[in-house]
Amino acid sequence: MIRIQARTEPSSVMKFASPLIAILLTLIFGSVLFSAIGKDPLQALHVLLIAPLSDSYNIGEMFVKMGPLLLCAVGLAICYRANMWNIGAEGQLLAGALGGSAMALYLIDSDSIFALPLTLIAGIVSGMLWSAIPTFLKLRFNSNLILTTIMFNYIALYLLIWAVHGPLRDPQGFGFPESAMFADATLLPTLFEFSRIHLGIVFAVIAGIIGWFILSKTHLGFQIRVLGADEPAARYAGFNSKKLSWFVMLFAGALAGLAGVGETTGPIGQLVPNVSPGYGYSAIIVAYLGRLHPIGAILAAIFMAILYMGGDLAQIELGIPVAVVSMFQGVLLFFLLACDFFINNRLIFSQQATN
Repeated sequence: MIRIQARTEPSSVMKFASPLIAILLTLIFGSVLFSAIGKDPLQALHVLLIAPLSDSYNIGEMFVKMGPLLLCAVGLAICYRANMWNIGAEGQLLAGALGGSAMALYLIDSDSIFALPLTLIAGIVSGMLWSAIPTFLKLRFNSNLILTTIMFNYIALYLLIWAVHGPLRDPQGFGFPESAMFADATLLPTLFEFSRIHLGIVFAVIAGIIGWFILSKTHLGFQIRVLGADEPAARYAGFNSKKLSWFVMLFAGALAGLAGVGETTGPIGQLVPNVSPGYGYSAIIVAYLGRLHPIGAILAAIFMAILYMGGDLAQIELGIPVAVVSMFQGVLLFFLLACDFFINNRLIFSQQATN
């Protein structure tokens, strides 16, 4: 007989082993999945995990994908540490892309040195405003933050689609749903000539460091951690839970907005309907894989970016459908949450139960 028993203290071993076990189980699941669709599992895993690091161009593309993932994940990690279940990074990213693109198009004839900062600020503010709406609904009417942030993801997506078909569509674009190409003054500079790595990756790493500093080295971070661990205790200590909730949500919205405007002013150079291949949703996996720690999120973002790159290569080289690759990412989150269950619980076998 096997039964589950709650641990008296969380297992420190499982805290660190859980992501590694989850990745191992995902690789095993992936091997079975690729075999089931008639692909060589070893070749598929090689293309998925090794090929993205095979040359300098692929490594550069991996960093391009890492930037928005990391920005969104840092914000989400801090929200989750405060027990604010924000699922809206995708919508906040799209809002940032939309707001930043509107500013870039307004400045399309400008060559001012302030054009790029204004564009980035517009994207950041747009992301913050988009996160402010569900935050207000949560704090004023006690609405379900998970549901409202998910709904606002879809609202942002269709708002963006409406914009590229309407007011922001390029009049010289032969009817294609996309904006005009942005002026050079509003584009993020690339860091290396041989790749598309741009300044956004620097912003992402700095955001991770700032997130770590706030969470680990400041009184504000201490209040956030106490609020997430025990809200009644935080109130008893005199911490203002509403102000803390506003801070973490606006912080997350700002970073997601920066991720969105970083995509349109970086590798894309214009506003298009498919700005994000789901970075905001994948950032949830990154945040948990990084143990809700901003520095851990950097390593997790690298891993997830490799999966994104590997997914693209697997479609091109092996003809593996994109849905299979997306399933691969979803299974990783499933195994991670399943393994995390054993941080606070353990299995008791019949002989131990008798003892």
